[in-house]
Amino acid sequence: MSEAEGRPFSWPVRVYWEDTDAGGIVFYANYLKFFERARTEWLRGLGIQQQGLREKLGGMFVVTDTQVRYLRPARLDDLLLVTAHVLEVGKASLTISQTALLKAQQDGEADSLLCEGSIRIGWVNTATMRPQRIPAEVLDVIQAPAPNT
Repeated sequence: MSEAEGRPFSWPVRVYWEDTDAGGIVFYANYLKFFERARTEWLRGLGIQQQGLREKLGGMFVVTDTQVRYLRPARLDDLLLVTAHVLEVGKASLTISQTALLKAQQDGEADSLLCEGSIRIGWVNTATMRPQRIPAEVLDVIQAPAPNT
């Protein structure tokens, strides 16, 4: 089973004052920040550090498309679980499915879906900002079998 087919990566995020709007709920654009953090930590967990990609391979991932659907609000002090799961691997891009879930308050309760999205990231040359194929060594790590499978 590849990472693309495995269980979604999950990253905890606590909602702080700076994340909320005048109504006391998470400002809609901040979900994109939460998604970015989860994708970055997912890559870091695979041993891929974004600064290292730039320095070693001369390339980086950039967001090329986002589709986000908001279902319920998150509020100050909520604990969220933000997920990242590879949907599609292309020659020069990845499409990542992401969710923000309100962590259940008690055992036995299900986490509640607050926001979901599809984020497409493309690989570009850092000097020219032109699209390039994702290096094989990066794809190999992303598509490697998940541990314990």
